[in-house]
Amino acid sequence: MTTAQYLIQQAINAISIGSLYALMAIGLAMVFGILRLINFAHGDLIMVGSYAAWLALVLGAPFWLAAIVGIASSTIAGLLMERAAYRPIRGAPSVAMLLTSFAVTILLENVAILLFKPTPRAFPTPPILSEALNFGPLRISSVDLLAIGIALVLLVLLTLFVRRTEIGISMRASSEDLLGAQLMGININAVIAYAFAIGSMMAGVVGILWSIRVGKIDPLMGFYPVLKAFVASVIGGLGSLPGAVLGGYLLGVLEILLQGLLPQALTSYRDAFVFIILIVLLLFRPNGLLGSTEKEKI
Repeated sequence: MTTAQYLIQQAINAISIGSLYALMAIGLAMVFGILRLINFAHGDLIMVGSYAAWLALVLGAPFWLAAIVGIASSTIAGLLMERAAYRPIRGAPSVAMLLTSFAVTILLENVAILLFKPTPRAFPTPPILSEALNFGPLRISSVDLLAIGIALVLLVLLTLFVRRTEIGISMRASSEDLLGAQLMGININAVIAYAFAIGSMMAGVVGILWSIRVGKIDPLMGFYPVLKAFVASVIGGLGSLPGAVLGGYLLGVLEILLQGLLPQALTSYRDAFVFIILIVLLLFRPNGLLGSTEKEKI
């Protein structure tokens, strides 16, 4: 493999993992943009969707139907989370909402442990998604190709939604000034519910793709993805949808670069180097690459 072919191969790998990070970061950014809430329970929506899809597969459902069940379960769980946990304390100090997100996280994880036990379970994957496609010397797994395609479609649809639809414009207005939007007659409850629903749907999609990628599920599987989503959001600018996408793909590129550049003895410390780079970035850009100097926007 030539140097150019090697770089192209690594770029494909970076875009693939970056697509998942971008979809995860969008869920955090949409909620933060309106409520100024870092919803760490977002990671457990990934777990909910994965377990729902796994149950459907165990019961004999075809994979496409199981995927729909998983995504729908994450979306419903996100709406219930907003209605039961966050809406009653809306307007409370930010620390109260942050603590609530941790409480919801612990609740969902412990419910999953009680129902399914803490032991990881294999995630059944169709043979076609376990194959690798060869393009000359380049090699890309079918699940990576699927992740890139789904991410591009969802990002285009989301862009059209927030820019061309009434509810999307209302969400942008609410991210600018929630009280002002309410005084202008915007239904804030509906806007926030839409933000949670869309973000939770993204989490469901990521849950299916992530489960296929790693080949297993467990009750604590949402922690690592939500941590990556948070890092991506901070890199791009908390509350900024373009920033979430940019941060996701940059994080993917950064991880692949470190994987290739670090000595073998240091590759296990890749995430530590990612956080060091993040700290250096925040020293110069405290609001992220696309973050506003005043308020984060979606």
